[in-house]
Amino acid sequence: MKPLTMTFLLLSLGLISLTSHADSDILKTRWADVKVDTVTSGLNHPWGLAFLGDGRMLVTERAGNLRIVAADGTIGEPISGLPEIKVRGQGGLFDLRLSPNFSQDNIIYFSYSEPETAGSEITSTAVARARLENNKLHDLKVIFSQQPKVMGGRHYGGRLAFSADGEFLFIGLGDHGHRQEDVQNLSNHTGKLVRIHPDGSVPKTNPFVHQADAKPEIWSYGHRNIQGMDIQPTTGKLWTVEHGPQGGDEVNMPQPGLNYGWPVITHGEQYGGGEVGIGFKKDGMEQPIWHWTPSIAVSGVAFYQGDQFPQWQGNLLATGLKGQQVARLEVNGDHVIHQETLNLERRIREVKIASDGSIYLLTDEPKGAILRLLAAK
Repeated sequence: MKPLTMTFLLLSLGLISLTSHADSDILKTRWADVKVDTVTSGLNHPWGLAFLGDGRMLVTERAGNLRIVAADGTIGEPISGLPEIKVRGQGGLFDLRLSPNFSQDNIIYFSYSEPETAGSEITSTAVARARLENNKLHDLKVIFSQQPKVMGGRHYGGRLAFSADGEFLFIGLGDHGHRQEDVQNLSNHTGKLVRIHPDGSVPKTNPFVHQADAKPEIWSYGHRNIQGMDIQPTTGKLWTVEHGPQGGDEVNMPQPGLNYGWPVITHGEQYGGGEVGIGFKKDGMEQPIWHWTPSIAVSGVAFYQGDQFPQWQGNLLATGLKGQQVARLEVNGDHVIHQETLNLERRIREVKIASDGSIYLLTDEPKGAILRLLAAK
């Protein structure tokens, strides 16, 4: 592994000493010294990452490639067998998750921007599953396709998360950037969090499954663009993060059937200024657990569990694109009580916790990198 040779600043609302070490990869925080390694670079806007359990990693590139990266950082050839993916704007290949029984079935799940027909500019977010073998996908099946499909290339959502028991798959979706009028309407998937079984079937316990004018896959609604999801280890509850407009990035713990407000209420404002909707609050609409104003363009999120940073157990790590950071949120119950910010001066798309407690990050760049955070000895 090669050390990340650049100057970093570590800031934390005045609670961290400001440090700058030229040609150093050691960052000093109030809690620990952090070493930053570059595992590899040269990935085209990496978006999702999964550990294969043998030191290798499976990584998606938004440009439409799925690759295996070896433990030493060697990037493999693209895996064949992907469906047609429309790569445009924010669209492309998004997140991936291994089957809860991956060691037995070798099945992976991934999300992507699916064209309505071959070559079409009309798209929406879809999720497929397939068996990975010999650098090829087999028995591919599309298990979810967001409706309606629309023109445009923004706000696909695309993050995936399995429930703690592996029985359900959550899919975070967005409002396409120009379909805000659809978000509060339950007859479509725009701006929704959906829940399905891993085979694509609809759980009978979903909140709107018996409502004739609602999509049965919907779990919660009123979301602008869900970009990160993880299961809290101590409770088994799903936490999400989503983009606000100019401000108002949110942390939520979505509950079945509840309305999270977009575009009626938000803590953000229009780009360039101006109110969105009616303001901050409305009866019957939920408030976020935490929000960032101004926006950090929050992307990935993961609860920390591991031995590298024992003081961080149970903390929520959220990455920022525009903010070029990892925000460490201390959680007490369903409240965030403190934030500490690690500024890496690069757009950070995703965060994952390895089995040894080290923290892996993906940078959102044309020659994107996998970074690894370790406790400095």
